[in-house]
Amino acid sequence: MVTTLPQWIMIGGDGPESYKQHSLYQRALLEAAKEKMNEAISTKLSPDLISGRFSIADFGCASGPNTFVAVQNIIDAVEDKYRKETGKNPSENIEFQVLFNDFTTNDFNTLFQALPAGRRYYSAGVPGSFFGRVLPKHSFHIGVISYAFHFTSKNPIGITERDSPLWNRDMHCTGFNEAVKKAYLDQYSADTKNLLDARAEELVPGGLMLLFGSGLRDGVKMSETAKGMVMDFIGASLNDLAQQGVIDQDKVDSFSTPLYIAEEGELRQIIKENGKFTIEAFEDIIHPNGEFPLDPKILAVSFRASYGAFLSAHFGVDTVRKAFELVEVKAREEFSRIQKCQTRNAIPHPLQEKIVFLTDFLTEFF
Repeated sequence: MVTTLPQWIMIGGDGPESYKQHSLYQRALLEAAKEKMNEAISTKLSPDLISGRFSIADFGCASGPNTFVAVQNIIDAVEDKYRKETGKNPSENIEFQVLFNDFTTNDFNTLFQALPAGRRYYSAGVPGSFFGRVLPKHSFHIGVISYAFHFTSKNPIGITERDSPLWNRDMHCTGFNEAVKKAYLDQYSADTKNLLDARAEELVPGGLMLLFGSGLRDGVKMSETAKGMVMDFIGASLNDLAQQGVIDQDKVDSFSTPLYIAEEGELRQIIKENGKFTIEAFEDIIHPNGEFPLDPKILAVSFRASYGAFLSAHFGVDTVRKAFELVEVKAREEFSRIQKCQTRNAIPHPLQEKIVFLTDFLTEFF
């Protein structure tokens, strides 16, 4: 039974099924958010912080290459602000340090082998769970969490136990079972509080946290979105394999993903109650290609790149391969329903990409 967040969520390496080869959607999201991110850094970051060594931290960096895009966008924005504020050349006065954080079994080898040539920063790996402290106090000026803010540190108690009133029959929080949703929200709230507490200690006073990722419109259920439908296909495929005798039904019944996509109001409330940060902006990001590529094969491969290693740890590699073959079939069979889901909710998307700018309270200055 999986009870804690795995330390190897994404498929590493650079093979045909790796996250590196199937993260173009997230990369396009970062590019789409660049203008808003530049504006936030330009208006919210104190120029007094831009001098000498300037540190950037990416929490949940995975194995690349999207972390390099996020980091470079931040560096470009900081240099532009410094140039406008001082009229000086930033390369002569600022040294950038980038801290890449992820779980201990993240594929850091692939990450560092892919570091961009000609980069204008020094780099270091920081292994460890971002739900707790991983850096000394006041270690970084800007932090970013991209598509990792929706994981929980573990599954809620009772979610994977068939005799529990909180047993989740589905492989994720669909939103339709209120008791299950509350259990996930409680776990997510506790984890997010710990994450924010840790970042508040590590962030230089007056610095910024940038959160990129998916969020639900208030009142929308996960399984009412196209992404939620694909997650449902994964669960249905695993159940099909159990019925075929490929795997034990108990193995399927005892599995649930430590994943919760929060509603906008829920996330705002969690941040407000935590009290360590103020929300400087809460922006929608319109992906240039829509919610994600509407192709059954691409959907199956992309979701396997993101969740395949995690699933394989519980079910085995061969079972997961068979499951995603069925996922592609189901996605093809239900393709019109996926299209209708996106078209019907295109403006606004029910599962909307978000960029949240948080700033640390300047308590140290008073």
